[in-house]
This record gives sequence, structure tokens and C-alpha cells, in this order.
Amino acid sequence: MPDSVTPPDAYPVSERNKVRRLHERGRYDKESVHAILDAAMVCHIAYVIDGQPYCTPTAFWREGEHLYWHGSSASRMLRSQKGGVPVCLTVTHLDSLVLARCGFNHSVDYRSAMCFGTARVVDDPAAKSRALDAMIDRFYPGRNAELRPSTAQELKATTVIGMEIEQASGKIRSKGVADEEEDYALPIYATRFPVTQVIGAAEPCPRMPEGVPFPEGLAGFTPGRRLDELMLESYRTTYGKE
Repeated sequence: MPDSVTPPDAYPVSERNKVRRLHERGRYDKESVHAILDAAMVCHIAYVIDGQPYCTPTAFWREGEHLYWHGSSASRMLRSQKGGVPVCLTVTHLDSLVLARCGFNHSVDYRSAMCFGTARVVDDPAAKSRALDAMIDRFYPGRNAELRPSTAQELKATTVIGMEIEQASGKIRSKGVADEEEDYALPIYATRFPVTQVIGAAEPCPRMPEGVPFPEGLAGFTPGRRLDELMLESYRTTYGKE
């Protein structure tokens, strides 16, 4: 799909982001890609420094067409990105293990996204402070207003990186067991095991003063709640539907 005819609600497709294998699983519309991103809390960022490839896991968040992540100011990755470095940010949700009737058809159900852009350090102090506040509220809506402000030293010790999504693609498999037609009659156990990350019971800090109430903004953090669903809910609470 050439850039000249790319609809406004989709990312342009080129050799860089085109899904090559099992292309029918590919998604280029922004709604699908954003849903995969917004259901996640952790991403992996791939980049090259002096010919050496690296891939770093970190918490991230999306604001419109921009992605942000943070880390220690001492991080080699973040120092090296001050001038702007091409990166590929990826997110994967493992949804189920699929056991078929032959090894070739064993698989997993998943949702994944790859985003391409140029990462740059957010240097402006006000923008940096706002971004760090936004990170807290993105995951825990309204919580930043309940916290003590970050100190100047804490802000100095943290680097914020941002990138505009230049291109992106999603890839989704959700069909479960898919065997050869002639294999379905074989007496071989085949199944799908759903896989989810869920919230556990809260373990309050033992040094918290007595009488501190459970914040209303954390009402969704109930034991057994799916993390991906909670992250989507938190995103929409903070930013609305984008």
C-alpha cells in the first residue's frame, strides 16, 4: 500500500513494516495497533549502537501518535539516543498455547505490534516532568495527584525518551487448533490452553500508617482481573478513546 493512498486511520506499509509470513494475520489500521499497545505495560526496544544490536525491556505508554519510555540517566541506551536513533518498539501478548495433532501445527495464539520511529531524549524540563506524571496516571488513573512531587534530583536521575510512530504493524493469531483436514479423525489429544496475566491480591506495605484507605482510582485492581483488560481500561480512563 503506497504512502500516497494510505488512509488516515492506517499506517503506511513498506518493506520495513510489511508482514511477510502469514500476511493475512497482519494489521495496519491504527485501531488494531493501538489496542495491542494500550493493553500492554512493558515493551522491548531494539536498536544498534556501534554495530552492536541491543534489545531492552522497559515500561512504556502511548499518547496519540507518540510513544514514551524512561530509564536511568546512566543508561547507555538512553545516552546514545540523545541525537536521535532509529528504533523498533515491540509488544507481544501470549493468549494461548495450541496443541495440534502434529508438531508442525503446534502454535500459540497471540497479539503483537511493531512500531518504527526515531527515538529522542525529552530535554525540556517541563515536558519531562509532565511526561513522568503522565506515565503514572496512564497505568493508575488519578494517582499522581495523591503522590508527593518528584524532587529535582529524582527528575535529573531519570531520562525520558519519545518517538513518533512513523510506521507500525500488528499481527494476530486467534484461531486455536488448526490441523490438516485428514488429521482431525486421528485419536490424538488436541487442545488450546488459554494464557493470561492476572492481578493478585494486594500486599500493602507493612510500614504504611494505619487508616490509609484504598484509593478509589485503584478500584479496578481486583484479584483475578486480567492485566491486559485493566491496562486498556486505565488508558481510556486517562486519555479517552483514541
